[in-house]
Amino acid sequence: MKFKESQKLYKQGLVHLVGAVNSPVRAFSSVGGNPLFIKKAKGSKITDVDGNEYIDLVLSYGPMILGHRHRKVQKGVEKALKNGYSFGASTKNEIILAQIVCDAFPGMDKVRFVNSGTEAVISAVRLARAYTGKDKIIKFSGCYHGHQDSLLVAAGSGLATLSLPGSKGVPEGAVKNTLIAEYNNLESVKKHFSAHDDIAGVIIEPICGNMGVVIPQQNFLKELKVYLETKDALLIADEVMTGFRSKFGGAQELLGVAADITCLGKVIGGGFPVGAYGARNEIMQEVAPLGGMYQAGTLSGNPIAMAGGISTLTELKRQNPYHQFNKTAAILETILLDTAKKYQVDLVVNRFGSMMNSFFTKNNVTNFEEAQTSDTKKFAVFFWEMIKNGVFLPPSQFEAWFLSSAISNSDIKKIAKAVDKAMEKVAISF
Repeated sequence: MKFKESQKLYKQGLVHLVGAVNSPVRAFSSVGGNPLFIKKAKGSKITDVDGNEYIDLVLSYGPMILGHRHRKVQKGVEKALKNGYSFGASTKNEIILAQIVCDAFPGMDKVRFVNSGTEAVISAVRLARAYTGKDKIIKFSGCYHGHQDSLLVAAGSGLATLSLPGSKGVPEGAVKNTLIAEYNNLESVKKHFSAHDDIAGVIIEPICGNMGVVIPQQNFLKELKVYLETKDALLIADEVMTGFRSKFGGAQELLGVAADITCLGKVIGGGFPVGAYGARNEIMQEVAPLGGMYQAGTLSGNPIAMAGGISTLTELKRQNPYHQFNKTAAILETILLDTAKKYQVDLVVNRFGSMMNSFFTKNNVTNFEEAQTSDTKKFAVFFWEMIKNGVFLPPSQFEAWFLSSAISNSDIKKIAKAVDKAMEKVAISF
């Protein structure tokens, strides 16, 4: 497999793009080598500029849940394009998509569309503070909630990949109201409440996807929600990654907990830039123009993104692929674990619905500290061998893999062959 054109574009990109990329993980810093440049995609496959075709387990980090360029999504988007690209005014499709989203989340009466997951989280945190009249927010180490200043601490995948504890340019004052707790450890949350009386709420990824896939243990989320209610604090669920990935709706219902505010993105735009936050009426009444919490955006509710989202969610509900997602993920987990055992490679696999990933460690991974026991050098070898054998993975040990409903039995067989060759390469390299 040759990467000549990708290498050429990388060198060209260095001139006017920062690191030749527009998002740090794309730089392949943790796996070495130059980043791949993609030309096109269709169904379960993605193709780079050198013509190399891969089974795509990145899926734009989640939104391409139906696979790439699904005919019904493409048709819906093309229809919208004929009417214009952006109006800076309200459209009917905003109302249609809002109803679909609210119907899918029990307890969500109203939703506000924005342009990204980061915008959704910024707005949700502001809303929690506006509703409670309190300032501090608790987040969990290893959970990433976008690149806003106040939450860009102990933030998982991107920063872990680059070995950065935070970010330059974030003033001390921006994070003075951010408290860090340990995922799956309720006592670490309670300690903060014992020390502070002005905590507005806790933000969490119900299923972590930015330290790799990490699942709440036992009744952690339920107990967290019950505890927060005793403190008049809100639970903010960041389902930007998990929304519509484990069921039609969010992970909250499967886990038996209802957040006060939910953040969404990825899938609800069908691959177009979109985000959203929503809650019950009494909380959303705080948002302008109904209330005093201001949030705005010229491109919010963009007609093309709304069309992509309506088409994607309508088709997703019709397909209802969630049983098959679980079945496919279980098959891939078995392939990974059996092959690792065959070559005597330490490996742990975590999965939830259509999200999964493997950790090169012998330890169970239930929090960020345990995730960091993974051998990233082994992952780098594994990553490139998978690439060379036609499987496109996220270029970081700490990113989730995603499944689409377009994946086929022949794709799974090809993945199995690639895993065998990649594990063998890891075994002989260390």
